[in-house]
Amino acid sequence: MAKKKPHKTNALRILEQKKIPFEISEYEWTEHHTGAFETADTLGISPRLIFKTLVAVGNKTGPLVAVIPGSDTLDLKKLAKISGNKKVDMLPQKELEPLTGYVHGGCSPVGMKKQLATFFSDKALSFDSIYVSAGKRGLQMRVSPQQLAQAVNGTFADVTVEKT
Repeated sequence: MAKKKPHKTNALRILEQKKIPFEISEYEWTEHHTGAFETADTLGISPRLIFKTLVAVGNKTGPLVAVIPGSDTLDLKKLAKISGNKKVDMLPQKELEPLTGYVHGGCSPVGMKKQLATFFSDKALSFDSIYVSAGKRGLQMRVSPQQLAQAVNGTFADVTVEKT
């Protein structure tokens, strides 16, 4: 039986339009999914390659995006400083889909309803490619971090603290 093609998301369409090469990986996602480590285990890759997309709100700039390793924690003070804000808080989860068009667990840095200022952890530069959500739960895309940042006019910066 032929394997069905995954649903084409806005994120995938945009990368294709920009001629940015990517690979997709699809996996079974459930409400019990626990995040980056489980995704890495399911895909058979190092958890260090899984990056999560987080949306925050700055007191001056409004909404902004951080793309960080799944094993790290976003440092809101570092993000505030790099983004020109005095204070940054996480966007309430109920506001994620109306703002971005994406649901929690399927938020991609590419293809949001409105292009937001996007900051990538400089740790992404250690890899030739990283995995980020392709815009749907259970769908990851493997892409060059530099090309991904270029696609969203992103900036690389130290915006994380490692979990202890």
